[in-house]
Amino acid sequence: MTDAGFTEIARAIRAVSGLALSADKGYLLQARLAPMMKQRGLSSLTDLANRLPTADGPALLREMAEATTTNETSFFRDVLPIRQIADSVLPELDAARPAGVPIRIWSAACSSGQEAYSVAIAAEEAGFRRRLDIFGTDLSAAMVERARAGLYTSFEMERGLSAAQRTRWFRHEADGWRVAEQLRRCCRFEALNLLGDLRTLGTFDVILLRNVLIYFDPPTKERVVAACAAHLAPDGVICLGATETLLGLQAPLAAVPGLRGVWKRA
Repeated sequence: MTDAGFTEIARAIRAVSGLALSADKGYLLQARLAPMMKQRGLSSLTDLANRLPTADGPALLREMAEATTTNETSFFRDVLPIRQIADSVLPELDAARPAGVPIRIWSAACSSGQEAYSVAIAAEEAGFRRRLDIFGTDLSAAMVERARAGLYTSFEMERGLSAAQRTRWFRHEADGWRVAEQLRRCCRFEALNLLGDLRTLGTFDVILLRNVLIYFDPPTKERVVAACAAHLAPDGVICLGATETLLGLQAPLAAVPGLRGVWKRA
């Protein structure tokens, strides 16, 4: 990367979002930030980096962090982990909880909400009757607004959902497909930085930390996992993505035998 501003911007983004951008990601960074640079009449990453110490810097940095966030998601992404939450994890937690107490699920880095709604659908289809409180968070305020709206395109509906699920759990509107009110009532969404202050979150029975650790370096992975584990119920679980593991990391968790990508307190 020849632009001298790359190193400074990559360091600033990493401090905010944890995203580790190696030197070979210069083109990607330039492409992701091009719209905001054009809007401000900036021709290079160095020009953008020079704006960071100004009064506009904090807002610029938040915008850069959101612009470089990967929002890849889909309904029932890695379907087996979603199904095992509904078929194995939730029944076990249900048996251990007093009547009337909801099971709290945190969908961290939820993007536009498909993961949270997928868990709600899977629980309904498995006949789970205890109330779920599903809390989705994401660094991107724009993605959080999409999740709250629960409105998806036909293309998004075709990724992971059967025709029967689409008919049962969504209603067709002029602009796409809207999640049924029954599901939206148990899902809420807020903008949140996993590297920020998490003290107000409370305790969760299930934490979905899926397909986010792959973007962090080992120290940041350990920091995020430890921060999430601090909000895990004593018998709760953290679920990782299909390609993610905590092996080799200093983490206060141990793999649950027989369940793919599921970890609990060591």
